[in-house]
Amino acid sequence: MQRLMQMNVQVTEPVYLKDPQGTDLGRRIIEHSVILIDELGLEKFTFGKLAAALGTAESSIYRYFDNKHRLLIYLVGWYWSWREYKLVFDTANIADPLTRLERGVRSVTEPISDKGSFGYLDLRALYRIAISESSKAYMTKEVDEEHKEGCFSGFKRLCDRVRDLVLAVAPEHPYPAALASNVVDGSMVQRFFADHLPSLTDRSVKARLSDHFVHLVFASVNAPSR
Repeated sequence: MQRLMQMNVQVTEPVYLKDPQGTDLGRRIIEHSVILIDELGLEKFTFGKLAAALGTAESSIYRYFDNKHRLLIYLVGWYWSWREYKLVFDTANIADPLTRLERGVRSVTEPISDKGSFGYLDLRALYRIAISESSKAYMTKEVDEEHKEGCFSGFKRLCDRVRDLVLAVAPEHPYPAALASNVVDGSMVQRFFADHLPSLTDRSVKARLSDHFVHLVFASVNAPSR
């Protein structure tokens, strides 16, 4: 687990003008944008506020990102890429496909309680952003064009890996991709409901989020085919 908290995550989404991980200012932009978006929410977050927190000119931030939407895609792309790496790590060297599927589901749905050792990024705050803001990265009018550009690749790769775990157990499953994306995205939605709209979920979900999705997945893969 310590390796997971220190790894160098590579973001493949083509959303930045200049790689923020390549400079001290870029890393500070990521660090403080996570802090501010977690604190303020995306709607109240601005590059002006970010520049004030950094003690730099707002124009210097625009050298890295065109706008805060592109920055959000970068941040959630970082999060999903880290989740993908964790999934690979957590399911490595497990021969039994049933055990591997359960481990995989738990890996992508379990809450994050460790800040991590990335120096410039608080993993717990990024997890909270993923819960509350990640859908805003792709539920937009620009989603089709951004998809063509290659955005959301980290999210898609993670869902593909979960889909493959499902197919290893149930090769004839009729909806493996839908089940996988329901697990990955649904874990964010159910956690949000548990925190803010509790009548839309069950009391036990917040403490047993992974158990819920393991139950969901295995009920699906064990359902009689029609």
